[in-house]
Amino acid sequence: MNDYFWRRHANPWSVWTRFAAIPAMILAVWSRVWLGRWALVPVAVVVVWLIINPVAFRPVVEPTAWVSKAVYGEQIWLTQRDRAPAVYRTMMRWLIAAGLAGFLFIAWGLWALDVWSTVYGATLVVFSQLWQLDRMRLLYDELQAKHQDVMPTEVQ
Repeated sequence: MNDYFWRRHANPWSVWTRFAAIPAMILAVWSRVWLGRWALVPVAVVVVWLIINPVAFRPVVEPTAWVSKAVYGEQIWLTQRDRAPAVYRTMMRWLIAAGLAGFLFIAWGLWALDVWSTVYGATLVVFSQLWQLDRMRLLYDELQAKHQDVMPTEVQ
C-alpha cells in the first residue's frame, strides 16, 4: 500500500470495521449449513469489504487515536523494520504464532462445525491482533519520542 492507503486505513473506523469482519466471515462460512452453495455470497461480500475497507474512510494525517498510531507503527514495521528495536521482532514472532494458532482453530472449527474451537480460535486471533496493534502503537510512540522522522514522506 502507498501512503495514501495507509493514511485512510489509519482511520479508526477502518480498523474496527476490519475487526468486525472476523465474526462476519466466520458466520458467512458457517452459513453453508443453512445456505449451501449460496454461502459464497456472504463470503464474497466480506471479501469485497476487506478489499475496499482501506479506502472507505477519510485519511488520518496526524494520528492521535491509539489505533491510528498503531497503523502508522505498522507501516513503519512493514517498510522500515530495521528502525525497530530487536525486542519488537521477538514479540511480533510470538504474536504472529498465536494468531496463526487461532486461525488453525477457526479453520478446524468451521470445517468440523465445532462452536468452541471456532470461538476459541477467533478469541486468540482477536487478542493477538490487538496486542500486535498495541506493540505497533508503542513503536510509533517510541520513535516519535526519540524525535525520529516517523511520518510518511507525503504527509510531512
